[in-house]
Amino acid sequence: MRTTLDIDDKLLTEAKQLAAREHISLTRLIEEGLAARLRSAAKPKGSGSRVHLPVFAGRGGLQAGIRDARSHQAILDALDDLEGPQ
Repeated sequence: MRTTLDIDDKLLTEAKQLAAREHISLTRLIEEGLAARLRSAAKPKGSGSRVHLPVFAGRGGLQAGIRDARSHQAILDALDDLEGPQ
């Protein structure tokens, strides 16, 4: 479909340069930009992609010597014990 658009001169110049660098037509560049904007508008707000964190599914548990896993100091003390005297 043909249409007429009023586009800012500087924006049009930049768009033509980008289209030339990417070896595509100005029409194609405008279509891609419009399609991307429509896709982003169609997404519900706050629907960013979720990050899936790795979960350890192995066996074992705490290392021997850690008295309280909620205590950073207990974990650091256990590491010191493993490393020996310095």
